Amino acid sequence: MKTILLTSLLVAVSFGVFAQTENSYHGKKITASGALPATELATKMADKKEMPAKVEGTVESVCKVKGCWMKVKTGDGQTMRVTFKDYGFFVPKDIVGKTVVVEGTAENTTTPVADLRHFAQDAGKSKEEIAKITEPEKALTFVADGVIVKK
Repeated sequence: MKTILLTSLLVAVSFGVFAQTENSYHGKKITASGALPATELATKMADKKEMPAKVEGTVESVCKVKGCWMKVKTGDGQTMRVTFKDYGFFVPKDIVGKTVVVEGTAENTTTPVADLRHFAQDAGKSKEEIAKITEPEKALTFVADGVIVKK
């Protein structure tokens, strides 16, 4: 009886260990092959308004409300806001510091003040910090069709 119990426990623990090594997929199922490092995206974009891309980078922050956007580090202290096509899927809220692969459309955009304030509220910023947002932001953004969160 002890042997059966011990064997069952070991099998259960091994399932837990293996489950943690799997990637999680969100939105359209994509592969990681051919992904451009996020640090190189701005150079590839140059003066283009938008372009299809597959990018790999590290998550800097995630919407704390429901995972409806994330920021990915692009180098030199900069980040790129990643949203999800048609608000059709979300990512886990606990993936800060994890590596992700996103596939979709990179865009050079201007984000209105109202949207920036909304994002700041989602990020848990104080009312004072939100009130300081008074200018639209020109930035590299990304609309993802699919996301891989690497474990």
